[in-house]
Amino acid sequence: MLLIACGKNGASDAAENGDRVATVNGEIISKAEFDLYLDNVGRQSGRDVQEDQHSQLLDQYISMKLAAEAAEKAGITKDSKVANQIALARMNVIVDASLQKYIDEHPVADEELKPEYDAQVAAMPHEYHARHILVDEQSDAEAITRQLEGGADFEKLAAEKSKDSSGQSGGDLGWFTLETMVKPFADAVAALQPGQLTKQPVKSQFGWHIIKLEDSRVATPPAFDEVKDRVKMLLQRKKLQTYLEDLRKAAKIEKSI
Repeated sequence: MLLIACGKNGASDAAENGDRVATVNGEIISKAEFDLYLDNVGRQSGRDVQEDQHSQLLDQYISMKLAAEAAEKAGITKDSKVANQIALARMNVIVDASLQKYIDEHPVADEELKPEYDAQVAAMPHEYHARHILVDEQSDAEAITRQLEGGADFEKLAAEKSKDSSGQSGGDLGWFTLETMVKPFADAVAALQPGQLTKQPVKSQFGWHIIKLEDSRVATPPAFDEVKDRVKMLLQRKKLQTYLEDLRKAAKIEKSI
């Protein structure tokens, strides 16, 4: 219904060139208008529209045109809610076209891609490989820490004492980033060097942790050529964000909520 709601202008010019696919109550449906409808159907379905579907989809589009015409005659568009929906749909179409025009006029240059890729790689988080033993009581955690400081085997104690399922694999948590862990645990891991053990048990909502950091590394980034298109899209979004922020700065905005 978006295509109908956003206007009927432009069909007459195409029709003068014989570029029409149908006429409904004297109103021409141009090929350009119908092609736009086909594109919309394809996007919504996630599949390309096949040529043998065109006739059926044209009938569907004609039915939509007739329904819209009947609705307008019945005064549906005078309803404030409907009028607002039409205005919103119109604005969305205009904004989409405007932003695409801005991107076309301010394209991302090839020489911008590698510096952005390098910046994203530099910002990639470290990954950590750690083990832990999780118990309910602080006193138990302190006793386990003393055992470990005395030379006890971490993996064996994890299997014997930890209430976490990782205990069955010697407390091994594999590789992870700090963002995936609760803050007290993440902070404790970040303060350790490979091979070190937390001197004091760490409290979280899950219980008391004794943590051993096995190793840390910088995450391996994908090759530039593999993500070049994604980097371009990221730069496009940044350009659009800057453009919209500039519009807001230049506007007089008063909000009541």
